[in-house]
Amino acid sequence: MDSKSKVSPGQPRNQLLRVFGLFDVTSIVIGGIIGSGIFMVPAEIASAVKSPLLMLAVWVVGGFLSFLGALALAELGAALPEAGGIYVYLRESYGSFISFLFGWTLFFVIDSGAIATLAVAFSANYLPYFIEMSPLMTKLAAVVFIVFLATVNYFGARQGGNLQNLLTVIKLVGIFGICAAVFLSGKGNPANFVTPGVGGFSLDLLSSFGVALIATFWAYKGWETATYSAGEVKNPEKNLPLGILIGLFGVIIIYLLANLAYLYILPSSAIATSDRVAADVMMVAVGPLGASIISVIILFSILGSANQNMLCSPRVYYAMAQDKLFFKAIARIHPRFKTPYVSIIAISLWSIVLSLSGTFDQLFTYVIFGEWIFFGLTVAAVFILRRKRPDLPRPYKTWGYPWAPALFVLAALAISVNSLIKQFLNSMAGLGIIFLGVPAYLYWKRKQKD
Repeated sequence: MDSKSKVSPGQPRNQLLRVFGLFDVTSIVIGGIIGSGIFMVPAEIASAVKSPLLMLAVWVVGGFLSFLGALALAELGAALPEAGGIYVYLRESYGSFISFLFGWTLFFVIDSGAIATLAVAFSANYLPYFIEMSPLMTKLAAVVFIVFLATVNYFGARQGGNLQNLLTVIKLVGIFGICAAVFLSGKGNPANFVTPGVGGFSLDLLSSFGVALIATFWAYKGWETATYSAGEVKNPEKNLPLGILIGLFGVIIIYLLANLAYLYILPSSAIATSDRVAADVMMVAVGPLGASIISVIILFSILGSANQNMLCSPRVYYAMAQDKLFFKAIARIHPRFKTPYVSIIAISLWSIVLSLSGTFDQLFTYVIFGEWIFFGLTVAAVFILRRKRPDLPRPYKTWGYPWAPALFVLAALAISVNSLIKQFLNSMAGLGIIFLGVPAYLYWKRKQKD
């Protein structure tokens, strides 16, 4: 069935305004990826691989594999520049069942859990550094955090994009400023870059590298989200692929620069035991003022990551509702602001519930396994659509086809299998959450025929 036949006669497929240019798409990618990961993950990586050269190699390999996925999404996004992104690519490749399960999981766990996680991290972990807060105040601050982002994005995609641009610029200036302060301090030791050495190859070393690699994927997550807002990108055939690729490449460079700054000040053994590596590095390089600077940057960084989710993910549920596979009201567009305002309200309310319940963290852990299955299926859609719809205009074609997307699909498969082996119960729980969407799908599929 052609996708357009799923929309009521006379109803335009896309009522959203195309307001985002290349800078906006790039900002969405960079600002969404760089959250708290670069400030927390280095300790986990250093603990796994020990050697600073391997630490840097892990970031390079993780970035490279993520880049392969981004190349595939760039082709799909340019060929199908509709609101919903991955949901649309899955629908056109595998049918509505798989795409619905993706959107279902995104709404109830992945993006709502991410927003809740970031809201609690903002209010409970970093805001108390400046303001003394009771447990009740912390919960209220998390709610205000979510309501603020929802309000900005409710009043227009351009407003949400402007906030994203501002936050991205602030965090980039902050990170580059930190790196400059560290290298100019003269308090580092270049020997930290190569000590201890890599040592001989072994299966244990390969396994440790794999464990560290999974941590980088969490830090790089977010490159896929810009596709959800493809229906609001101007000249999407050009700006969407360019923005995704430029943004992710920029993040790889920033992550490597930050890790070099960490290693310049602290040996890998110290990084492995540090709960707040960036703050510890700035304490040595700048003094007590460094901890305050880091906390401010992390606050802006968390806000930017959450805003990316609030700006982009409601477009997926909007697309589902347009296909009559979600609540009908979710497809409503605000007559004045031209935003999927009901979708924004819905994801905000559910994120608030998760943030107050405290269950989001475990739920989010459960579905990481399933999320990588969806990523693998999405990149594999490049192969399927080239066979299924060879006449589809492709302004951009995946570099390195077929090897680049094939390598990413194999990597996604390896991550999923590794999660299944190492975290069997969590992985099964994740699949259980995903397949709770089956009866919901059957319900809406039946309603779709009415």
